[in-house]
Amino acid sequence: MNTAELQGKLIAAARANPPGDQVPYAFEKRVMALLASRATTDHLVLWAAGLWRAAVSCVAVALLLGVWACFNPATASASAEDLSQNFESTLLAAVDQSTQTQ
Repeated sequence: MNTAELQGKLIAAARANPPGDQVPYAFEKRVMALLASRATTDHLVLWAAGLWRAAVSCVAVALLLGVWACFNPATASASAEDLSQNFESTLLAAVDQSTQTQ
């Protein structure tokens, strides 16, 4: 169907049916004005607020774990062995074994 012909038929049908009294005067203008006056949501602000909340909670968790690590009695009574010495002896164990077999 031709779009110009369809448009003519729709306009003729609209002119044949006058608007009813159920719709208040200038209702569509009020609705459109209300839609235009609504503030658009800024997604960057929402992301920034969420990230700040996450940062605050991460700092709180880090502080709590730091305090717990400092005052934990299990780590205070641990053996006096140095972790670096244990690590070095573990790494060099393979080298020591290879030199003994030669």
